Amino acid sequence: MRDATKIIRATLTQAVAGEALHEGPVFAAPFHSPGDPVDAAYSYARSHNPTWTALEKAIGQMESGPGYRASALVFASGMAACTAVFGAVLRPGDVVVLPSNAYFAARVLVQEYFVQMGVTLRTAPTAGGAQAGLLEGAKLLWIESPSNPTMEVCDIAALCERAHEAGALVALDNTTATALGQLPLALGADFSVASDAKSMTGHSDLMVGHVAVRDMELMAKIDQWRTLTGGIVGPMEAWLALRSLATLPLRLERSSQNALRIAEFLTARREVSGVLYPGLPSDPGHAIAARQMKYFGAVLSFTLRDKVAAETFLSKAKLVTEATSFGGVTTTAERRARWGSDAVHEGFIRMSAGCEAVEDLIEDIEQALEATV
Repeated sequence: MRDATKIIRATLTQAVAGEALHEGPVFAAPFHSPGDPVDAAYSYARSHNPTWTALEKAIGQMESGPGYRASALVFASGMAACTAVFGAVLRPGDVVVLPSNAYFAARVLVQEYFVQMGVTLRTAPTAGGAQAGLLEGAKLLWIESPSNPTMEVCDIAALCERAHEAGALVALDNTTATALGQLPLALGADFSVASDAKSMTGHSDLMVGHVAVRDMELMAKIDQWRTLTGGIVGPMEAWLALRSLATLPLRLERSSQNALRIAEFLTARREVSGVLYPGLPSDPGHAIAARQMKYFGAVLSFTLRDKVAAETFLSKAKLVTEATSFGGVTTTAERRARWGSDAVHEGFIRMSAGCEAVEDLIEDIEQALEATV
């Protein structure tokens, strides 16, 4: 069964006469559970919820690949999912290897909390597989490919092999690609982690994340972390996410096409330098990305002359909404240096291509660029 069919059909209920085609949200804290609680499918909503179950089943199917079946657990946000992996795996004295250009919140979390509790942090850039040289004695390798916001790519399968040889587990932040665009577990990762508030659900209206695994022992550790810490998603958000998954094949195909067209247009503009998008044949990571990604995704980055030029561009663009985050049906962009969290140029812009008509987007981007001169 092809990906689009599999994803869309995964959001349906079983075909029972008179029943709704789609799951509805189940609002409950306690459930009826007389007698031994192990005999009840649901007992208390910090541990499980039928709406989560439906969403997790659909995501698990997406994360599955040839020869294996994945299991997924959903969380209140992508960072809650990241924290679950760090918290379930790392103990004082352990070593974790992170990309030096990983998503800033993941870096801050490890530096400000796990390092303070006795975990040793090692970092190296994503590009070139530089993390491979830091794996001796490591407990966990954290990969982000493509990286956010610089869109660097690494050979995931090669890094996973090196990490496993060194005795380390591997987690991959797959937020920019989604499970439709790239299958971390098929490439050798032990954990596939994502913020599903972005391209996975695509409407910029909810917070949710997930962790997917192949190993049920790892699944049990993540499940215990979620139950004990309470980083749970609400049933309404889970229902919205499940509803939104069905359009992912359409959204990701369109936004990836738009991102490539915009990136190609920007490479020819004199106002622009450093266009970063793995779908461009000229991109340093293109050959690797083409091997391991089904879609190159919605996110691209580029650099304008300086802060003033970048802010002028954003203020003049009429079809590009200035906002953080990415992966929605609406095209967004921001001057990333305004947060002070990434080592990027003052004129560096991260853009997320939406699903609008690309001709309109390019016309608008062109007039906004002309205003920067």
